[in-house]
Amino acid sequence: MIFETHGHYDDKKFDADRDVLLQEFLAQGIDRVMNIGADLQSSRATVALAEQYPHVYGAVGVHPSEVGTLTERDMDELETLAHHEKVMAIGEIGLDYHYEDCPLKDVQKHWFVRQLELARKMKLPVVIHSRDAAQDTLEVMKEQKAEEIGGVVHCFSYGTEMAREYLNMGFFLGIGGVLTFKNGKKLKEVVEYAPLSSLVLETDAPYLSPEPFRGERNQALRIPYIANTIAAIRNIPVEEVYRVTYENAKRLYRMQESE
Repeated sequence: MIFETHGHYDDKKFDADRDVLLQEFLAQGIDRVMNIGADLQSSRATVALAEQYPHVYGAVGVHPSEVGTLTERDMDELETLAHHEKVMAIGEIGLDYHYEDCPLKDVQKHWFVRQLELARKMKLPVVIHSRDAAQDTLEVMKEQKAEEIGGVVHCFSYGTEMAREYLNMGFFLGIGGVLTFKNGKKLKEVVEYAPLSSLVLETDAPYLSPEPFRGERNQALRIPYIANTIAAIRNIPVEEVYRVTYENAKRLYRMQESE
C-alpha cells in the first residue's frame, strides 16, 4: 500500500482524466491520497474531491504566494472547511521568498502565524511550504511553538542541519521527485541522515515529476521512482520503504485504522 501525502489533484491539469487516474491509483495500491489546498478555491475543491472519493482526504490552507489578498473573513471560511470530517490538516502554509512578485515578507509571516493559530485551534497538523526562507520559517515556527502542533515540511529542500531542527521538533519530512534529480545531492544526504520513521512520500502533483519524467505532469503512479531511490540510498528493500512511510503518514495525519 502507498500513501500519497501531498498532491494537487484539483488542478486543471487533471481535468481531462482525473476520475480515471484516481481510480487507477486504487488499482495500483495507492489507497490514500491527501489533496492539498493552496488557496480558498482549491481548498473548497479539495473538500469536494474528498466527498466524492473514499480514498481521498484533504488539507485546507493558503499558500504563501496567495496570501496577498487574504482577509479575516477568508480565515472564517477556512475554519469552516477545516471542520469537515475528511480534512486532516491545515496547509499548505508557510513562507516563499523565491519570486520577486511574492507578497511582502511581513504579509506572509502574518498569515502564516494566523494559519498556525487555526491549526492549533482545530487540533490539526500543518503542511509547511518553505522556499528560500529557511531561517524565517524556522523562527516563526519556534516562536509559535509549532512542535505542539506537529506536521510535515513538504518538499523538503534544505540540508541536514535544517532537517535536524525539524526532526527535533517532531516534524516529518516530505520526500518527492527532487530526490531523483541529478542536482538532488543535498536531499539525498538528508534521506541518508534522517530516520526512516520521519519520512513520508509525496509528489506535489502536477509538479516536480521524478526522473526520467522531469518536466512532465506528475502524479502518484510515479511514487515508486521516489521509493526506489530511498531504498537505494538506505540500502533497504523498497517494501520496507512503503511499509514504514505508510505508517508514518497515518501518524502524521492522525488517521485511525477505520478511516
